[in-house]
Amino acid sequence: MITYIIRRTLMSIPILFGITILSFAIMKAAPGDPMALMMDPTISAGDREKFIEKYGLDEPEHVQYLKWLGNMVQGDFGTSIVRKGTPVTDLIMARLPNTLLLMLVSTILALLISIPLGVLSARRPYSKLDYGITFTSFIGLAVPNFWLGLILIMFLAVNLGWFPTGGVMTLNADFSLWDRIHHLILPAFVLATADMAGLTRYTRSSMLDVLRQDYMRTARAKGFKENRVVYKHGLRNGLLPVITIFGLMIPSFIGGAVVTEQIFSWPGLGKLFVDSAFQRDYPVIMAMTVISATLVVIGNLVADILYAMVDPRIEY
Repeated sequence: MITYIIRRTLMSIPILFGITILSFAIMKAAPGDPMALMMDPTISAGDREKFIEKYGLDEPEHVQYLKWLGNMVQGDFGTSIVRKGTPVTDLIMARLPNTLLLMLVSTILALLISIPLGVLSARRPYSKLDYGITFTSFIGLAVPNFWLGLILIMFLAVNLGWFPTGGVMTLNADFSLWDRIHHLILPAFVLATADMAGLTRYTRSSMLDVLRQDYMRTARAKGFKENRVVYKHGLRNGLLPVITIFGLMIPSFIGGAVVTEQIFSWPGLGKLFVDSAFQRDYPVIMAMTVISATLVVIGNLVADILYAMVDPRIEY
């Protein structure tokens, strides 16, 4: 397993390298002059040239890329154009805890709800309960995150006043754990909805196949209680395809966070990415692209590792 992890990690390096090249080329080809946002409109031509030289924009593009890549490997993503020279690393580290908290809570919420519902649906196939869970799952898959978020804000936050409309905490208020949880409930639920619905369907399909296997009938013939047969003997095998899908879903939480954080004004990486895209803050966009690509690689690797942990028969 250790050898496999090392080999997969080394294989991911050229993939990430290719992503940085494409991202840098796209940024350079994008229309507009983001440097104009940093300079005084009344600046003289000589001062403008000094300014461009300071940031290395007068050098060939391949030289600019190599310098950026060398700094990136050392953890330096450059400085923000719009935020007047603020290091991009500082911007990311300031927003990262909020995004990680939102992703962690939404992931746990999706797992705690989807897996039991999927098992329950598989144990009573084609019943009214199964049809109800299936119908609800299809609605969860079909409803866009931005629409669901706006509807929840309108009814639960504005009309009923049960939840705040956005933000990570009440402004100018002392720290309160309940206040943080209160602000977290709606965005975490919205972010978990689509993945929750998909995991429920995958769990149901996988468990339906497992429950028909011969070893399950053998376990029942030995006199084991049905819950023990299902959850001890069946669920572990039934989760194998679900784990694979879940590993591939990890990057989608970042994509979902971009929309969810913007709707709920959640100060995380997703909102930072959207704001930077509108403001053409290219260093921040490049850093976020590299981080998202890294999460895709990590998600696939985590899925393979969990796959082997759940099923000892699998060897790499």
